Amino acid sequence: MLRPHLPRRGFKALFSAACCAVLGAGLLAGAGSATAQQQADAAPKAAGSKVVGYFTEWGVYDRNYHVKNVDTSGSADKLTHINYAFGNVQGGKCAMGDSYAATDKAYTADQSVDGVADTWDQPLRGNFNQLLKLKKKHPDLKILWSFGGWTWSGGFGEAAKDPAAFAQSCYDLVENSKWADVFDGIDIDWEYPNACGLTCDTSGREAYKNLMAALRSKFGGDYLITSAIPADASEGGKLDAADYAGAAQYVDWYNPMTYDFFGAWDAQGPTAPHSPLTSYDGIPKASWHSSATIAKLKEMGVPASKLLLGIGFYGRGWTGVTQDAPGGTATGPAAGKYEQGIDDYKELKSKCPATGTVGGTAYARCGNNWWSYDTPQTIAGKMDYKNQQGLGGTFFWELSGDTSGGELIKAIN
Repeated sequence: MLRPHLPRRGFKALFSAACCAVLGAGLLAGAGSATAQQQADAAPKAAGSKVVGYFTEWGVYDRNYHVKNVDTSGSADKLTHINYAFGNVQGGKCAMGDSYAATDKAYTADQSVDGVADTWDQPLRGNFNQLLKLKKKHPDLKILWSFGGWTWSGGFGEAAKDPAAFAQSCYDLVENSKWADVFDGIDIDWEYPNACGLTCDTSGREAYKNLMAALRSKFGGDYLITSAIPADASEGGKLDAADYAGAAQYVDWYNPMTYDFFGAWDAQGPTAPHSPLTSYDGIPKASWHSSATIAKLKEMGVPASKLLLGIGFYGRGWTGVTQDAPGGTATGPAAGKYEQGIDDYKELKSKCPATGTVGGTAYARCGNNWWSYDTPQTIAGKMDYKNQQGLGGTFFWELSGDTSGGELIKAIN
C-alpha cells in the first residue's frame, strides 16, 4: 500500500550451445548439448538497473523534506526515476493534489536545488520548479507523476467508465504548458482494481487493462507509463482480481508493492515482518512474501524485465510485545513519529536497532516494542534476489524515510 504518512529495459540473456564432431573427412555434424541447454535454462536473465523512488508532495510540511534533499543526500546520483506522489483522481479525471506545494510554495536560496531563490512574480514555484532544477543538474533523471495512492484511489472507478476521457485529462494535466518539461510519464497507483483498499472497487476484471490501454493510446510510445500493483499472491487474491498480465503490454514496468504484508492493523499480532523476501517457519499467511509475488506475476506471463522489486524505507511495529522472535502477541501499534504503527528507517535505526533477521528482512525488539524494517544488509540480499530473477530494477517508498546520507538507497544496486 502506498499510504501517506500523515496524522499523515531490462533484456533477456541469450544462450546457445552446440557440439560438433568430425564424422569423416570434410563431414561435420552439429548436435545440441543437453548439459549446456540445461545450464542455459537455469541461468538468470539479465537484471535491469532501474532505481525508482517516490517523492511525497506533503513531505515538504511536517517532514521538512524537499527536492533539494534528494540531491544533498546523494539519492539523485543513484536514482533513475522519481515518482511524484500524488495527483488525485476526481470526477473521472486526473486532478492536482496539493497545488500550493506543487506549484506555488516559494523557496529561499538555501532551500533551492540550485541556490537561487524564487521571486514573487515567477510563473512556476513549488516542487515542480525544484524538480526542473534537479533535472537540469541530473539530466538523465526521469520523473513520473503518480496518481491515486491509498487515499485517492476511490476515483478510479468513475474513471474506468470512460477510459479515453480519463487518459485525455491526465495528458492535459501532465503536459500543462506551465510545467510541460517536468514529467516524462505517468504512474497509476490504483489501490485496488476490482478489489478493496480504503474503498472497494467493482469495476470488473477488465477495467484496469482498459484504463492502461487508453493511457498508452493517448500518451504514445515516447512517454513512460508505469503502475503500482498489489502484491497479494494468494489464490483468488488481489492479483487475480484484475488482468495484470493483459495490461502488461501497455506499461513500461510494474511496481508490485512488496511491503505492508503484515502490520499493526492486526493489533494483537502475531508480530511479523512487513516486507519478507521469502517465507519462513510461522509466517502468518503462506504466500505473503515478495518472492511469491514475483513468482506469481511471472507465472501469469508478465516479463521479469517489467517487474521491479519493492522496498520500504520504513518499518512497521507493535507494542505490548514480550517475545523477541516474530510470532508474538501484542496489544496495539507502536508509537511512530508521524503515525501509529509505522516509522522511518532513519528513526528506527537508532531508536530500535535491528536484533535479528527473518525471511530476508530485519526485525528488532526494544523494550515492549517490536519493529520490522529493511537495513542496508537486508537490501543487499534483496538485490541478489533481484539480479538472480532478472527483474527490471528496484523501487521504494519513499525518499524521506532514508537517512540524510542516503544509507538505504546506496545499498541498492
